[in-house]
Amino acid sequence: MTKTITSSNNPLIKQLVSLKEKSRVRKKTGQFLVEGKREVSLAIKGGYQIETLLFFPDLFSESEAKAMGSYGISIIEISKDVFQKLAHRDTTEGVIAVVNSKSHSLETLILNSKNPLILVAEAPEKPGNVGALLRTADAANVDAVIIANPKSDLYNPNIIRSSVGCVFTTQIAMATTSESIAFLNKYSFNIFSAVLQKSQPYHIQDFTLPTAIVVGAEATGLTKEWRDAATQNISIPMQGFIDSMNVSVAAGILIFEAKRQRNFK
Repeated sequence: MTKTITSSNNPLIKQLVSLKEKSRVRKKTGQFLVEGKREVSLAIKGGYQIETLLFFPDLFSESEAKAMGSYGISIIEISKDVFQKLAHRDTTEGVIAVVNSKSHSLETLILNSKNPLILVAEAPEKPGNVGALLRTADAANVDAVIIANPKSDLYNPNIIRSSVGCVFTTQIAMATTSESIAFLNKYSFNIFSAVLQKSQPYHIQDFTLPTAIVVGAEATGLTKEWRDAATQNISIPMQGFIDSMNVSVAAGILIFEAKRQRNFK
């Protein structure tokens, strides 16, 4: 028999609200919330372990919840009041999952390609930008994303939402800048740092060998450490009045040039 919770004062619901709102609780418990049918499906596809599925029956049926879940997963029906307390978005499909987080150390990355393509983002300051970068990485099917000197919890609800679940579809590692550079050097990557200083236009570079494309925070750009470590500093020629663009747009231009050179393989 499916358990039902109708009060937002229920101890479990209070715990889940803290999980949604507080990074320290997510880190302490090793769990986070995912809402939406597509996002939960992508988490399952990405090999994440689902602990609990909560569903609001007016939007998501019990049979759908059971079909999405697997043996051993707790399935709980919740009221509208509870659902609105837990939901991060105004429009969603009525399902919320409690998910176990994964390790995101550099050692977990598996590079099967002979010429891997990696996107590195140093200290992206806005969760929305992190999500957009992960969405871009998924679209290009890059081998991995490294977030150097991360500023945001990877399982921040805004990152999950803005990535439309792509946080679950791409290999992601989080490390310091020094650790990231050491990793790339160990595996003989060509490092292309997107900066204005001492740079060459991106479109004349060779991205067909093992390549790491590195982008920085919009406000501060890349640190000197990345500029010094680069095989080549690269830039996108600007033809308007400003000298920069949104970091995910810039990353998309650079990554898809690399994909074009690789015949989109």
